[in-house]
Amino acid sequence: MKLIVGLGNIGKEYAHTRHNVGFDTIDILADALGVDFKEEKKLKGLIAMVNNMGHKAILLKPTTYMNLSGESVLACMKYYNLTIDDIIVISDDLDMSPGKVRYREVGSAGGHNGLKNIISLCGGDRFKRVKIGIDRDKRIPVVDWVLGRPSKDDSILLMKSYESVAKCLADYIYHEDDKKLSTEIGLLNQN
Repeated sequence: MKLIVGLGNIGKEYAHTRHNVGFDTIDILADALGVDFKEEKKLKGLIAMVNNMGHKAILLKPTTYMNLSGESVLACMKYYNLTIDDIIVISDDLDMSPGKVRYREVGSAGGHNGLKNIISLCGGDRFKRVKIGIDRDKRIPVVDWVLGRPSKDDSILLMKSYESVAKCLADYIYHEDDKKLSTEIGLLNQN
């Protein structure tokens, strides 16, 4: 069983901000798979269970706010008896242009506080991650940039990425093929 985590901040004031690309992507994935999120306070998150023809996955939106995302991920790991190798995290990336997507099997937090907290609490950096570019305007403080909403043009690029990543992850749930996921996500940037 895989744990697919979309990072973001809860609350209407954060909806569809640049920092919530993980939430937006995992919402599209849940819709495509026909599952709904339900709050699980003991797991500090919103959970949707996927069980289709024996293929199982847990979709998670932590309700801890971004900087404490690892608390929810760790709670799910313990509750469902998962290892760090069972995790895929979807997050934003300031260092890529809007809508560009990157897949990594291991890596540093790259300055991302949500990833940093997961690495710190969950036993290292050996989890898979899908990063979606949000770019950066160096004239604007980082916190204001990530908590801001993208322009109309950037929103279009991001929506295409969310839909494409969700499709790749839905396929991954049924095949659990890391190389195929890596290849499919790599191809997204060529379109």
